[in-house]
Amino acid sequence: MKNITIKDVANKAGVSVATVSRVINNSEFVIDDTRTHVLKIVKELRYTPNNLARSLSRKKNESIGMLLPDLFSEFFSEVIRGVDQVVKENKYHLFVSSSHNNKDDIEAALNMMRGRVDGLIIMSPDLDVDILNPLIAKNTPVVILNSKLKNSNHKLINYVSINNFEGAFNIVEHLIKHNHKDIAIIKGEEENFEAIERYNGYINAMKKYNLVVNHKYEFHGNFTEESGYEAGEKYLQLKNKPTAIFATNDSMAIGFMIKIKEAGLDIPNDIAVCGFDDIPISKYFTPKLSTVHVPISEIGLIAANKIFDSLNNETNGSFINTLIDTNIVLRESCGNH
Repeated sequence: MKNITIKDVANKAGVSVATVSRVINNSEFVIDDTRTHVLKIVKELRYTPNNLARSLSRKKNESIGMLLPDLFSEFFSEVIRGVDQVVKENKYHLFVSSSHNNKDDIEAALNMMRGRVDGLIIMSPDLDVDILNPLIAKNTPVVILNSKLKNSNHKLINYVSINNFEGAFNIVEHLIKHNHKDIAIIKGEEENFEAIERYNGYINAMKKYNLVVNHKYEFHGNFTEESGYEAGEKYLQLKNKPTAIFATNDSMAIGFMIKIKEAGLDIPNDIAVCGFDDIPISKYFTPKLSTVHVPISEIGLIAANKIFDSLNNETNGSFINTLIDTNIVLRESCGNH
């Protein structure tokens, strides 16, 4: 079967190729009768526009790239959902890749996307300006999520961040105000921006109320359920156990609770548990998890809108870093809801 071209449509409709192109691209400079006639021919001939040729003619790829540390956690799924909503509304495509927090993988993914995307959304703890220079050189707008880029104040780079410090401070303060003095923490990875901010919120809440920070009560994690489960094992080995624990994300809190329940202990009577992020499963787990609510999909919405504002020249050269507020959600796991 012959491949139908835009020229075939123009010949059959008795109009110019330029007119067909304007109809396909929904240009306002086409009268209604002509638009209706051309669309009828398009349908008749079953013509499918060549998206690659269209993007080349416009010097646009009509694609947005997204680089995340992980594609499978509920947190990142929600972020992707927010981005995808905006991308679809703008009739673009979304390319998503996982970096696995490895610098070489990050660079390889960015090199693959270079020249193929019109904007890029990145969440990675191991970013520096040298990795992004090839994208910056092509004036590709970049939004960094919950990370900090070293050595750059470039106007095309914008930031969207959660108020991690305040969220952590507030939920630890809640525990303190409900008579918990010995409060443990499950930390994230040492170099992770979010993990550092949430740890600092915990430390500052403890210091505000003149409470001792016992380093035996600090468990190392990596934001996975497995590391929360391992923290539960270490907690059970303590002679003098804390009465509450703050896990710096919900996945670790859930992993911790699974181990505690396996050991036959009661949550919250034996230990109160709080998390961070408010991923969808938090309110369905037993007991329901007290946590810091983050509008996760909204992060994706905001980031994607910033990309399109830049592409549509609606930023006026002004890039404002966005800090998203959080609020605590009290459920059964901390006993004070």
